[in-house]
Amino acid sequence: MPIVTVQVTREGTTPDRTSVTPEEKAAIIAGVSQVMFDVLNKPLESTYVVIEEVDLDNWGWGGLPTVQHRKKKAEGIA
Repeated sequence: MPIVTVQVTREGTTPDRTSVTPEEKAAIIAGVSQVMFDVLNKPLESTYVVIEEVDLDNWGWGGLPTVQHRKKKAEGIA
């Protein structure tokens, strides 16, 4: 029984949103489950997918919090 955890930042895909929609989560679950079936032949009904939404303040890369990294990248510095 595979358990797959997907972490995403807790923000929407547009400025007026603050989370991933239930429809987007359903698509993630369906897609990840299908990949497990296609690659490892794991039945859809035995694959669990956990989606963790992480506050943007708790996410970073390149040695910087996400907001700072994105700002540098937007300015052409990164």
